[in-house]
Amino acid sequence: MRVKRGLASHRRHKKYLTAAKGFRGGRSRLYRTAREAVERSLQYSFVGRKLRKRDFRKLWILRINAGARLNGLSYSRFMHGLSVAGIELNRKVLADMAVYHKDDFATVVEQAKAALNK
Repeated sequence: MRVKRGLASHRRHKKYLTAAKGFRGGRSRLYRTAREAVERSLQYSFVGRKLRKRDFRKLWILRINAGARLNGLSYSRFMHGLSVAGIELNRKVLADMAVYHKDDFATVVEQAKAALNK
């Protein structure tokens, strides 16, 4: 008895074609081009997850630097002052404070300054 493989290949093709929904032209209709497009998009999404982390870190550093400079310190001096003072706030929280809670951020900068002057 021979093995008919139509169902298996149909399922495999269907998996890629449903993943390619919303793609333009043959990329959503033709199996081979859809598979290439889906595999490439999965690679881009993997890389994109790493890039997003980098981008957010850059944004946080920019915001912290701007807030620190308004209070008379550069970013690097501010971060050094925080470590000397023993304040362990991450960049995400510091950036949020610098934008939305300026007075609280100013007190943190003052604490960092005081630690640097000791």
